Amino acid sequence: MIHMFLINSLQEKADHHHHELVEGKVDWKGRTAVKNTHGGMKTSLLILGAFGFESLATVSLAVNLVTYFNGVMHFELADAANELTNYMGTSFILSILVAVLADTYIGRFKAVLISGTVELLGLALLAIQAHYPKLKPPLCNMFDPTSHCKKIEGGDAAILFIALYLIAMGAAGIKAALPSHGADQFDDKDPQEARHMSSFFNYLLLALCFGGSISLTFGVWIQDNKGWDWGFGFGTIAMFLVLVTFALGLPMYRLHPVKKTSAIIEVIQVYVAAIRNRKLQLPEDPTELYELNKDKEAAIDSEFQPHSDIFRCLDKAAIQTSTGDSETPNPWKLCRVTQVENAKIILGMVPIFCCTIIMTLCLAQLQTFSIQQGLTMDRSLTKSFKIPPASLPIIPIGFLLIVVPVYDRIFVPFTRKITGIPTGITHLQRVGVGLVLSSLSMATAAILEVKRKGVARDHNMLDAIPILQPLPIRVFWLSIQFFIFGIADMFTYIGLLEFFYSEAPKGLKSVSTCFLWCSMALGYYLSSVLVSIVNSATKGSTNSRGWLGGNNINRNHLNLFFMLLSILSLINFCFYLFFAKRYKYRSQSAVVPEENNKAID
Repeated sequence: MIHMFLINSLQEKADHHHHELVEGKVDWKGRTAVKNTHGGMKTSLLILGAFGFESLATVSLAVNLVTYFNGVMHFELADAANELTNYMGTSFILSILVAVLADTYIGRFKAVLISGTVELLGLALLAIQAHYPKLKPPLCNMFDPTSHCKKIEGGDAAILFIALYLIAMGAAGIKAALPSHGADQFDDKDPQEARHMSSFFNYLLLALCFGGSISLTFGVWIQDNKGWDWGFGFGTIAMFLVLVTFALGLPMYRLHPVKKTSAIIEVIQVYVAAIRNRKLQLPEDPTELYELNKDKEAAIDSEFQPHSDIFRCLDKAAIQTSTGDSETPNPWKLCRVTQVENAKIILGMVPIFCCTIIMTLCLAQLQTFSIQQGLTMDRSLTKSFKIPPASLPIIPIGFLLIVVPVYDRIFVPFTRKITGIPTGITHLQRVGVGLVLSSLSMATAAILEVKRKGVARDHNMLDAIPILQPLPIRVFWLSIQFFIFGIADMFTYIGLLEFFYSEAPKGLKSVSTCFLWCSMALGYYLSSVLVSIVNSATKGSTNSRGWLGGNNINRNHLNLFFMLLSILSLINFCFYLFFAKRYKYRSQSAVVPEENNKAID
């Protein structure tokens, strides 16, 4: 009897849940999404899987391309490093473009599929080029000062860069659309799903690390031992798996319907309108500013932001000039208050954004020069097994595999009890911790480089050929700087993802993740610029044409370069503190009326 009663009540619960609709999201046939059938943690596993496979395909590229450019395509070391950072930068910058497209025209699901296909083509092209000797320069040893190696040129170079930038375009699209498509699977108004969403962002990093760790061990091993063509082929297969995994989830996804306006364009309109109206006088009473009538039908699906008193100059975009009731005002001359408020939120996030650029500047050095450091050191694990130098980042990544779950499952609940904040510590505190650690990581790198060069000097091995004549110092010394940076990475990057996602206005959610990619892109570009500036500034004072000139890392002054970065990071952190203290988290006032409704129910 009790048994029956339980079953009935469960049935009722299930029915009740079954009909709970998710507003603002649809399923693949365009019907409103249903809570337990569409979205949620189960569905997001497919997205995490796809993200993992994608990093499986591309992470080994990010590290091993320097070696490929240098050894096979015969670029000089600093040039090879710059080619790589330019490619990474472009890949991150393009993601903004894709995000706007995904929001306005094609939707996030299609954006991921199209980008994945483009990336697949690029990887296949690289594999084909690596396979046929006709398409690349003749073999020769770059480390031998007497050999004159022919750099790749003409049509072959065109193939190389077309393939690279196809991959950059594809990766950009996946970075832009996948995380926000994943976040779309959760309803942030539902407290349980909101917590799941925070976990989802942590697991995104975890998926990246899982894919990355296989890519850095197995993928790199294939590239180094079976040949580059096999290595790129491995990436192509992984990329194919991304498309399959992702497409499988179609019937279960909550999709974000495509709006014809893009939030980014709406924000730009505010800045344009504010400049056009700069001569007008601001009214004393902010309620006179232009806003849609809240009781009109058009107002149902647009959210409202209350007026605030910061950045008053932007309010000029909402000054009504004509009293006549013209139906549709010119959007480039008159914007609604909510739009202006959104533009203010974005403007408020800019200083925080600028302070995180330097983080990627440091990361870029670890991806290029630290790998070259590793090439000169003793990499033997056992007598016969050597770690490929490009697998070195496995140290921070393998480490993150342990840290992220500990952070998500132990640290967050523990600090949540103390602070009462759902994410444990505020997003900005999280970013700050990471910035301090990245400075520390660079300082460690500098000290270590002094030690490494000391060993080279003591053993008269300053001109030793990397790989063939390793220095008698274990490569594991490098793991210290990677280790510290790995933790910094988790704090800053994931902190930023959450910060941008939770602070951004509704329409800007998917573009908000692009803020992070954009900050990273600028970091990579600045890295190229910084390397060139440092080289030209120090050209006279050193024999090797600058701190980072030439092909011989032992005669360079990497240690001074790392020290410089560490000091820059510290100065940057002081700026960050100043801005973060002044940042006002946006009021979640859009949510308040709903709670009152529930009380009435």
